[in-house]
Amino acid sequence: MININFKDKKGKIKILAVLFFIYVFLVSIKLIGAGFKGLGKEFAGTLILTTTNPFIALFIGILATSVLQSSSCVTSIVVGLVGVGTLNLSNAIPIVMGANIGTTVTNTLVSLAHITRKVEIRRAFAGATVHDIFNLLVAAILLPLELTIHYLEYISSFVARAFVGIGGIKLLNPLKLCTQPVINFFTKRFFFCPAGIIILGVFLLFISLYFITRYMRLLTFKKAERVIDRYLFNRPWKSFGFGVSLTAVVQSSSVTTSLVIPLVGARILSVEKIFPYVLGANLGTTVTAILAALVIATPSAITLAFCHLFFNISGILIFYPFRKIPIAISKMLAQIVTNHRWFALFYIAIIFFIIPLLLISLWR
Repeated sequence: MININFKDKKGKIKILAVLFFIYVFLVSIKLIGAGFKGLGKEFAGTLILTTTNPFIALFIGILATSVLQSSSCVTSIVVGLVGVGTLNLSNAIPIVMGANIGTTVTNTLVSLAHITRKVEIRRAFAGATVHDIFNLLVAAILLPLELTIHYLEYISSFVARAFVGIGGIKLLNPLKLCTQPVINFFTKRFFFCPAGIIILGVFLLFISLYFITRYMRLLTFKKAERVIDRYLFNRPWKSFGFGVSLTAVVQSSSVTTSLVIPLVGARILSVEKIFPYVLGANLGTTVTAILAALVIATPSAITLAFCHLFFNISGILIFYPFRKIPIAISKMLAQIVTNHRWFALFYIAIIFFIIPLLLISLWR
């Protein structure tokens, strides 16, 4: 059995400090999301409603989710629009695929907190972008397939028939329960300035990550590493199951994937170790859309929610056997960032904002 020495008073203080700054980290992510929603929710909703082309719909999904910082929010909006007949299913499916890509912007932004430390940024950026690359590769394969043979729509329609009319349930969100009072405190006072909420969130994000990595180093490093490895990440199925269950509970894949980035930066976890966890988070985030669809209870809304589920299952089946591909690409990008720090911001701007915005503007 592995024990961390809790009797040591200084050790206790360090552990409490880590827990406190993890809480601050979670609050910071929620604040950034709240700020972006204040700035862009109306914009995102309008953008989704203008969808006329399935290919461009993918980029609308990427941009809307990057602006709102929440794939669950975007997929729930899309499910609602499909449910009332405002958006057709063929255009909605690529938006959900794009939302899967857009949600990864959060953990990529989190990795920038390590940008002043050369070795840490290489590991952290690789850990963050493996999620981006995986979702981009899956969309590159499955979007043309879906536009050609509509396999996601057919499978999901078949499964959805069994769920029409059963009603939905509302899951308790412990993350929201813990962080919402603090979020409300700031958003009520700064509701007139969403940009200020974002700046505060970014400030708290960098502060919390600095102290998390600092105190993790001060704790018994090898013991902490062995505890995390032994109980959570020592087997791919454990890591995958942890990702699914944690994301289903907190209802945010951006939060659960962002949580492991400091651990990768601190060398407690590797990109290879977190990859199954990231796949699990992708699957766990589909719970929110399914629950929203069951409440709406229309066949098209339920079909779309299951499209999201089967899209992620298909991605796992395709790329888990070839996991070395997204891992190798993410490490290559991380090496570029190690040598040219500006590339990190360039990558985020290009992938999540500039390319989607340009393509949407040109098509319209």
